[in-house]
Amino acid sequence: MFKKILIANRGEIACRVIKSARLMGIKTVAVYSEADKEALHVEIADEAICIGPAASSESYLLVDNILAAIKKTGADAVHPGYGFLSENATFARKLKRQGIAFIGPNVNAITKMGDKIASKNLAEKAGVNTVPGHTEALRDIKQALAVSKKIGYPVMLKASAGGGGKGMRVAFNEKEAREGFASAKREAISSFGDDRIFVEKFIEEPRHIEIQIMADSHGNIIYLGERECSIQRRHQKVIEEAPSPFIGEETRKSMGEQAVLLAKAVKYVSAGTVEFIVDAKRNFYFLEMNTRLQVEHPVTEKITGLDLVELMIRVAAGEKLPLTQEDVMLTGWAMESRVYAEDPFRGFLPSVGRLVRYREPEESEHVRVDSGVCEGGEIPIYYDPMISKLITYGADREEAIAHMRHALDGYFIRGVSHNISFLAALMAHPRFQAGNLTTNFIADEFPDGFDPSCVPHDDPELLVCVAACVHRAYQERAACISGQYEGHQRKVLDDWIVILGDKEYALNIVCVTGGYDIQIDDDRMHIRTDWQLGEPLFEAQLNGSLICLQVERNGAGYSLFHSGLRADVVVLNPRVAELYALMPKKVEADTSKFLLSPMPGLLISINVKEGEEIKGGQELAVVEAMKMENVLHAERDGVVKSVHADKGDSLSVDQAIIEFE
Repeated sequence: MFKKILIANRGEIACRVIKSARLMGIKTVAVYSEADKEALHVEIADEAICIGPAASSESYLLVDNILAAIKKTGADAVHPGYGFLSENATFARKLKRQGIAFIGPNVNAITKMGDKIASKNLAEKAGVNTVPGHTEALRDIKQALAVSKKIGYPVMLKASAGGGGKGMRVAFNEKEAREGFASAKREAISSFGDDRIFVEKFIEEPRHIEIQIMADSHGNIIYLGERECSIQRRHQKVIEEAPSPFIGEETRKSMGEQAVLLAKAVKYVSAGTVEFIVDAKRNFYFLEMNTRLQVEHPVTEKITGLDLVELMIRVAAGEKLPLTQEDVMLTGWAMESRVYAEDPFRGFLPSVGRLVRYREPEESEHVRVDSGVCEGGEIPIYYDPMISKLITYGADREEAIAHMRHALDGYFIRGVSHNISFLAALMAHPRFQAGNLTTNFIADEFPDGFDPSCVPHDDPELLVCVAACVHRAYQERAACISGQYEGHQRKVLDDWIVILGDKEYALNIVCVTGGYDIQIDDDRMHIRTDWQLGEPLFEAQLNGSLICLQVERNGAGYSLFHSGLRADVVVLNPRVAELYALMPKKVEADTSKFLLSPMPGLLISINVKEGEEIKGGQELAVVEAMKMENVLHAERDGVVKSVHADKGDSLSVDQAIIEFE
């Protein structure tokens, strides 16, 4: 067994590998860029070594820098995690030449499966179902349009070296194919250094279902069930679960056996994932093979009881798999939500900055949190903006969802925007709860983006009661202030008006042992809690049921966060409530005549000039953030009054780019 493993990665996955290695008694080495010098994976590893500047192209992607770190620390194996060099055949080859074990597949498998064109051809020869398409790299836009027309729209333009949703565009007509081809090539060269693009038929109403495999160097290959990964946004997974609510045992067996056939064709060793696209009739087609550990591997671990990282380490050290296909048992249901530093109210654009406050849900047999951050840490602009992965487990899908909804309320994050409100809305969505999923789910259900005001809270009286409890606690403290005149001491009322949205709730609240009793009309609420002033999470029992909300003072009122929704609440005495109703409403500033940068990023192109007439839908500018291109279009016809930014400018969020007349 290895004595020391270097993790050629960062963040959550680096921390994940360190945990398994530590349980096995193996020392670990973290590598880090200058931007990550205070990162969590650096702190928890046995050793850490800097490998270059912040940009991944100058640190985590530099093979020579990683090799120098291996030599300096004496590591005898490398775990690449996912992303960065995890599917880089050159890296694996150089490690082999230097006698360093690569905890992953062989160079042949990485090479053949890393090229989407070659992998599709190989899959066809191995007897694996494949999607109709043109499996050769497209020479130019003319060929792209001709091939797309021949296959029939809609088509998917994909980078041959792509992954993580980068370098992929769906085209429903010739105009979209022309734009998508150019955009996909730019994104592919930026992300992978390889601008080859191919095209295949885009299957409508598809599901994304993948098979986890594990193989050793003795010829043993098994599959560990499937994962449903259909909830995606811009081809990037948001929620994953295992098993799938769609396929049955027969389809699972057929998909698993085809995945094993493909693995055998390249003499695969280590963990790998064969991704399939599945249509409404449960026909499945090979999509790609990821020759690495997947982000969503924890859901497979929860339903199989296996540690996939440990198995990867053991087979890399030459050990045989400790189980056969007959030993694989799938028990219960697991679900994973990816918590990202992104703003769901601004089109899910990345958010960067310091985690001023950060608290995770408490872990238990039903809740697991995989993260690579801590309070005070940075979410830098240079890398994927993942904060953590929340995994829940239950006896069935309904229970796993219930645990997920409650656990999401247990996060407390300040300093960066995050997508927890959106994740909670997905969990509460009737269609999601019914398991009626496709990769178009988010586009279908949120066509105009995510607006939490369109998702009403299912229990507004809960919010009202908590706001009343919090306000009563602050009033009790204020009444204890010293120096009050005798006979004029501050008195705390029992009757209050709580204003939530456009509705008023009249209630009576009294302090009792261990909490409060509240009367709202004919309803009586018993809240029992040990919450203290200033604590961000209000945890309590409401009529015997556990609740958890985030609470913040917001001027004269309170902001409550529950089930992914924010509620701004004001608690007033009856007379003040009468006067409050007479106050004028603040009018929002009009920004309709400006094109604002929706995120911090780099302005890589601006396609209009002053005085130019524009049409609705016209491409105005392109902003790059997190290696993803974001094309900004005109919302309506108009005339450009002035241009406030130049190509190459680093933009801040809401910075004006173009002003219209």
